[in-house]
Amino acid sequence: MTEIETIINKAWDDRALLKNAETVKTIEYIVEELDKGRLRVAEPNGDSWKVNDWVKKAVILYFPIRQMETIEIGPMEFHDKMKLKNNYAQLGVRVVPHAVARYGAFLAKGVIMMPSYVNIGAYVDSGTMVDTWATVGSCAQIGKDVHLSGGVGIGGVLEPVQAAPVVIEDGCFIGSRCIVVEGVLVEKEAVLGANVVLTMSTKIIDVTGGEPVELKGRVPARSVVIPGSYTKKFPAGEYQVPCALIIGRRKASTDLKTSLNDSLREFNVAV
Repeated sequence: MTEIETIINKAWDDRALLKNAETVKTIEYIVEELDKGRLRVAEPNGDSWKVNDWVKKAVILYFPIRQMETIEIGPMEFHDKMKLKNNYAQLGVRVVPHAVARYGAFLAKGVIMMPSYVNIGAYVDSGTMVDTWATVGSCAQIGKDVHLSGGVGIGGVLEPVQAAPVVIEDGCFIGSRCIVVEGVLVEKEAVLGANVVLTMSTKIIDVTGGEPVELKGRVPARSVVIPGSYTKKFPAGEYQVPCALIIGRRKASTDLKTSLNDSLREFNVAV
């Protein structure tokens, strides 16, 4: 990979190299590897995640080497630089009309796409449900057995290159109309109640103890999270600003399905 990475970094610094046949072939190879899940924009690295910036660069460089074309699928027509993913039966992926995934996104066996959208560079692992009108942005990393409920927005990230993608780890439940953007990490088996909005500047406040504990950019494993607000002073007065509240933990004593249901009932979380 060192040679491939070098080619991409050189092309990133000198776009004239995009006319070079070897450079074009390398970019196309990387996107193909992303599509097959053999290469990832970000990957687990012990207890953290490693972002492969050069892979993100390759995705960005893929656009200028592509030409606009018309794609006709039955009565539907698209006009874009990017072809659509196909061979879903062979991949073992269920795709309900009008779900769309772009070429260069990986969908593992057992993924279910209701009418939804998955962008290039994204990785969606096995057993995950992408529910109606949910979107998985470019380069987002979605783990195994995740449920992205109706209308969930998982943000994409290409530029700046050094920015980390959104990561939703295994077993998470993301409630209806949640928004997770700007490289936020939601750790394993966490539950986000409906309408939780998480950016890198959103205060995530653990209110389960005697004193509040404030986090940003990361939801700890097995947390149960709901929307909240806190008072902030402005020149014009004091106003309520959105935040997210950790109100409990999924119970380790039960299996995940039961634990999820118990969490929602116990804390009266809307999904």
